[in-house]
Amino acid sequence: MLSRIAESLFWIGRYIERADGTARILDVHLQLLLEDPWIEEDTACRSIMGVMGSVPPRDDVRVTRGDVLTSLAIDRTNPSSIAYAVQSARENARRAREIVSTELWETLNTTYSRTPRRINNEKAHEFFQWVRERSALAVGVTDSSTSRDEAWQFLTLGRAIERTDMTARLLATRALTEASGPSWTTILRSCGAYEAYLRTYRGMPSAANAAEFLLLDRLFPRSVIHSITVAENCMSAIDPVADRVGHSNTVLRALGRIRNDLEYRPIEEILRDLPEHMEQVQKVTREASEAIRDRFFPTHAEPSWIGETS
Repeated sequence: MLSRIAESLFWIGRYIERADGTARILDVHLQLLLEDPWIEEDTACRSIMGVMGSVPPRDDVRVTRGDVLTSLAIDRTNPSSIAYAVQSARENARRAREIVSTELWETLNTTYSRTPRRINNEKAHEFFQWVRERSALAVGVTDSSTSRDEAWQFLTLGRAIERTDMTARLLATRALTEASGPSWTTILRSCGAYEAYLRTYRGMPSAANAAEFLLLDRLFPRSVIHSITVAENCMSAIDPVADRVGHSNTVLRALGRIRNDLEYRPIEEILRDLPEHMEQVQKVTREASEAIRDRFFPTHAEPSWIGETS
């Protein structure tokens, strides 16, 4: 496959997942600002912008919920925003039009054309829900209309890498506002994991169990470990190498480091400094993404977003 096409497919997967993940994170935290009057809005908004890789305004400028909506939801020039991700997914699909199915192209094109340029606070939840539904539609169309060849592997690899990063970001936001942060029930619901968690643990969420489920559960598709496993399987299918000693594949080495660190570290230790551990997960996913670009996309035509270089 041409590296140009493979790169576009990889980034389609990443941008679809980025739009979905950003919508989930913003929905949780902007709703929390409405419900909890004790949260300092400026501090919370600056924190969420920082976690999402968006540069907040100067310290002497108060940041509001509306500023977060503008910057991270509808600003088409901000690489961290939902609108930018939707626009970029559609542009990459246009570049790979000869490979992308008509159904996926129409889905991404329609989503792009219907993405609003302005949104008020009252309509924010509806917008985030719409983004999640459109992302789910794009994924469903892809899975039902794409042969399980290299094209599907690259697209799924992009989604898995991005989902690992987004789940880590969502978990990192748990500690942003300390005691006033979102509950573990809210975090689980934002991932669509609440019912799956209840079936697994048969009890109300505790910090240790909820974190363990979202980090380490091998059967839940949004967990960090499951996403890493999917990425490793895709990488092995794209570039099968039977190394006698170690791994010569730098992507598999990077992904293996995350998996081993999480699987063999006690969950209590991870919870003690959750943001730092999640930042480390994000750092290694950046390394994996860079290794993929170096190996398969030597032109480096696709710029990375701010969150990958900060």
